[in-house]
Amino acid sequence: MKNPVIAIGLDAADPELLETWMNQGYLGHLKQLKDRGAYGRLTNLEYYKAETPWTTFLTGCLPNKTGYWSPVKFHEGSYNVSEIGAYNFQEYPPFYALGEEYRVAVFDVPQSRLCDRVNGEQVLAWGAHSPQSASLSHPPELLDQLNRDYGKHPALHRDHGDWWDKAYLSRLQKTLHQGIDRRGAIVRDLLKQERWDLLLTVFSETHSAGHDLWYLSQPDHPLYEHKLNTASEDPMLAVFEAVDRALGNLLAEVPEDAYLVVFSAHGSGNNTTDVPSMLFLPEFLYRFSFPGKVAIAPGKPGTIPEAIVSAPRRKTWTGEIWERKYSPNPLKQFLRQQLPSQCHPMLDRLLGTFGEAPLGSPEQLRQQGNPLFWQPATWYSPLWPQMKAFAIPSYSEGYIRINLAGREPSGIVSPEEYDSLCQEITAQLYGWTNARTGGPVVKKVIHTPPNRRTRPEADLIVIWNDKPADVIDCGQFGRIGPVPYRRTGSHRNRGFLNITGPGIRPGTQLREGHGVDLAPTILKLMNAPIPGYYDGTSLVEKSVLLS
Repeated sequence: MKNPVIAIGLDAADPELLETWMNQGYLGHLKQLKDRGAYGRLTNLEYYKAETPWTTFLTGCLPNKTGYWSPVKFHEGSYNVSEIGAYNFQEYPPFYALGEEYRVAVFDVPQSRLCDRVNGEQVLAWGAHSPQSASLSHPPELLDQLNRDYGKHPALHRDHGDWWDKAYLSRLQKTLHQGIDRRGAIVRDLLKQERWDLLLTVFSETHSAGHDLWYLSQPDHPLYEHKLNTASEDPMLAVFEAVDRALGNLLAEVPEDAYLVVFSAHGSGNNTTDVPSMLFLPEFLYRFSFPGKVAIAPGKPGTIPEAIVSAPRRKTWTGEIWERKYSPNPLKQFLRQQLPSQCHPMLDRLLGTFGEAPLGSPEQLRQQGNPLFWQPATWYSPLWPQMKAFAIPSYSEGYIRINLAGREPSGIVSPEEYDSLCQEITAQLYGWTNARTGGPVVKKVIHTPPNRRTRPEADLIVIWNDKPADVIDCGQFGRIGPVPYRRTGSHRNRGFLNITGPGIRPGTQLREGHGVDLAPTILKLMNAPIPGYYDGTSLVEKSVLLS
């Protein structure tokens, strides 16, 4: 017998945060589902935790099997980095590619692709955060029909901005709430359309809210006391409450014999990754490779750091960081900070560039078509052939590539030096301190196996501590910062799973699982075959079921 399964993801919804809000009396529908069903925490990969969770969920495989670690690809044999989008699913298809025996509707799941082995409807990039796919559907006319009937998602590709931009934050909140309402209406109508064996959708609005509204919600963020509004409402909680209401509306359409699966493959917390991975690490590796030189944001070691940058003047974080490019000419340094970025080339012509790092400017990289022009790590790419090690652009942890002879086109580190260099860099990283607190910045440095076919492209992976840092001291290589914070929320390798439906014992505590267990769990509930190559296992065990 096949029972329908309705699977609803809450993108980057953190279980610690949800449980706190539920205990405070918020999110009543989620609390009701938790009490009525089986609930448990999930863990996920400790690194590449922003890049891999959706692919891990969709394939049932870990990245060391698929070989897919990130939509940002470093191309071995060159010094080029590009965005490659979602995993191609050619070797390992999405778990819902079940052929003719199962009717499936997949609506707006991030980082997926259309699959011809799905018997049903598929919609990509209607409103997903970072969908890593074009907006497409099967059948092809379905997406246009949804946009005509319900409207487009107003936040699609427009949920990226800066925490100090009041107009952006106001618009974001409005568009997220509109998107939640429209998404809920679409999913309700899909449930009425037919009896699907599987209906899978994801509320991505929780992801967008977590990135940009975090500091307006959580008092332990360093910027909380610098909030740009004085309203008593918590705007991030308001987004989650809107999703909770949408879930409540969906419950009326869920068939009585259906399993309802609500889950998150990863969570969120204070952003401890953007500034260290995108700026501190590439700047440190520049100084490491060129002793005595600095490129961006030199500070004054041994002094009390300047105040947190609470009122940036530029329109973007990229502009704020680029204006901090170092020049030994005090006049030029001053003018760079006062004049718009488009005037900086004129300053170079008039005052010269003597003593400055020959970085690629974000404008130059943008004109060259580099989609990662906004990441400071990319600005150092013209110098990578001359550096012992460099930082690969990242959305989460710090990723270090050794400029290894015989592997890189202009490799300068011999194979005999490889291990000792990795050890030296690791020791330096463990010596970093948060200049405001004196505490460590680095939690762990992982050395990846150099010869595995499906290994990450980074030789060293830097996992940051849980305390945000805007200024660091890195020993003999000086101080970096203070600099403005970027997004105020970032990801954690924790999620949750909640299952209600026929035979599920109310109030059951699931054993702790992994994000890779989600696909086999859903297939188990569908009474569908679970591929033998999966890295995960079903979390539905005898203890979960009524006798």
